[in-house]
Amino acid sequence: MTKQGWLDRLRDPSEKTLGLLLLAPAFALLALIVVYPIGRLIFNSFYDLRLSGGGGAKFVGLENYALVWADADFWNATRNTVLITVITVPGALVVGLALALLANLPFKRQWPVRLALLLPWALPLSFAGLIFAWFFHTEYGVVNDLLRRAGLTEPTMWLLRPPLAMAAICLTIIWKTSSFMALILLAGLQMIPKSLYEAAEVDGASRWQQFWAITIPMLMPSIVVALIFRTITALQTFDIPYTMTKGGPGNATETLAMLIHKTTIDYLDLGYGSTLAVCMFVLSMLVTALYLRRVGQSA
Repeated sequence: MTKQGWLDRLRDPSEKTLGLLLLAPAFALLALIVVYPIGRLIFNSFYDLRLSGGGGAKFVGLENYALVWADADFWNATRNTVLITVITVPGALVVGLALALLANLPFKRQWPVRLALLLPWALPLSFAGLIFAWFFHTEYGVVNDLLRRAGLTEPTMWLLRPPLAMAAICLTIIWKTSSFMALILLAGLQMIPKSLYEAAEVDGASRWQQFWAITIPMLMPSIVVALIFRTITALQTFDIPYTMTKGGPGNATETLAMLIHKTTIDYLDLGYGSTLAVCMFVLSMLVTALYLRRVGQSA
């Protein structure tokens, strides 16, 4: 095509050309902030790149991945990350669904209830971690104080015992993320036609039967979307465990994101840290693919 032909096509573009032109800035931005960083991350994972050594990058191929496979810290962090995901995602879903159902009730003034849903979600993750670290503090924490006043137990070292520390972290994450789940589910609840409930009530269905036969099936698309976002963020958990325990006691609560941070920021090993990040990226993509396959089967 001649230069004049290209100019004429740009002056009077077809629908396909116009669509490509309008999408071009979005594609360029996506390539700049997503494709290039991921590509650079994968590229660095094949190199021995240590800022503390004083030397340049050295190509090592798959050696970093072999080191990851044999790294006990990696498997410990992965196990902790999966455990947090398995506990907090269903927990946040159950609590979020209860909150969404509460916010969907026909109150005369619904805005205070919905505002209460926004507050935990709007609170920064690090603030939530610091608040609950104070709650579970051994000496002056609120939890130990309440237990002592009730005469139930002596002060417990919540954040200094691995099982209790993990339980405290999971409880904090559920409190923080359940409001996010509730907001998505509340939007789904408001899309369900009221006529379905009226027809079911005429047929003699109880509230419980309406919940399982109407609410849950109609809410399933919103539930899947909420689970996708919540699972991905759960696999990337960093702020709350870091502010509450810094991965302790020992590395009992260290997540994969915390191990990546320690490797790259504290040890300045960008090559190995990039390899760990690629592993976390692959894990996130696998989980997302499973959810999308579930969505495709239910469509």
